[in-house]
Amino acid sequence: MNPEQLASKVRTIPDFPKPGIIFRDITTLLQDAEAFNAAIEAMLVPIRAQKPDVIVGIESRGFIFGAPIAHALGLGFVPVRKLGKLPGETITVEYELEYGKNVLELHRDALTPGQRVVIVDDVLATGGTVAGTIRLVEQLGATVVGISFLAELPALGGRSRLPEGIVSAIIPF
Repeated sequence: MNPEQLASKVRTIPDFPKPGIIFRDITTLLQDAEAFNAAIEAMLVPIRAQKPDVIVGIESRGFIFGAPIAHALGLGFVPVRKLGKLPGETITVEYELEYGKNVLELHRDALTPGQRVVIVDDVLATGGTVAGTIRLVEQLGATVVGISFLAELPALGGRSRLPEGIVSAIIPF
């Protein structure tokens, strides 16, 4: 399935979660086994070349793509969660969304210095969530070698907030 075919599987919902926001609903893509498998396979291409040691997925839709990618590569999966969701000792970072602020956390012992990390999420919008995740990963001494998204909303400029040359997205909107 090519990027245009995958894009056709994503539903657009205006004014969600707030007026003025255009939400890209991936649940329709996930319901289609062929499209979901094609999306994972396409995301794996650049990730394999980055030779990660571990996959970090951002709550919650990053889990949907990150876990099967980690499994396909025989790697561990580390979740980055919203505040109050992880039971162990954590580090936190506040970040900005296109419609507000939030806090992310990561277990303090989830990564080790020098580990090569690929961060996975569903959609790159303004880049605030993944920029916060990068800060968490770097606080633990790990190195972000790749950032992978199912889709990107280029008009929101999120890529400009991220390191050059390591970001991939398979569906441009």
